[in-house]
Amino acid sequence: MFLYDIFRPDLIKVDMEAEDKDEAFEELVDHFCQTGKSDGREEMLEALREREAKMSTGIHKGIGIPHGKTAAVEQIHGVLGISRRGIDYDALDGEPVYLIFMLLIPEMDTEKHLRILKRMAELLENPQFYIDLVSQRDPQSAYNVIKKYEDIFVTMDQRPSGRPE
Repeated sequence: MFLYDIFRPDLIKVDMEAEDKDEAFEELVDHFCQTGKSDGREEMLEALREREAKMSTGIHKGIGIPHGKTAAVEQIHGVLGISRRGIDYDALDGEPVYLIFMLLIPEMDTEKHLRILKRMAELLENPQFYIDLVSQRDPQSAYNVIKKYEDIFVTMDQRPSGRPE
């Protein structure tokens, strides 16, 4: 499963208005519900908040990866939010977050969830991915950045050593 299968243009919100983490969760869940994928707004918010209470998902400089398991979805969905001003996220480094990769996971889908988190971690190792993505002004352009970097990563991963030549 590829990230560009999960973070499709209709599930990307640029110019987020949220100022803090809870507002960000609400803004992204509302965006998701408006696409008609689910009407389980409260269940999704509860799952995200419950997971966040264990430890902040603001674990990478400028990036939050909130995720929650919920019966409100039947398959894994992702919603990407891009903020220009930054969001007070209670991140581990104390800095604001500009990109939020929200994952909504069916309760029994742990294996795919872990593979997606691993793929995200691999892409986020490339600082240019963050720079290119945070500068996008519309959902399609943001999607194109995700696809471009994931295609590069897959090509590199298919080399015998798993590293670029």
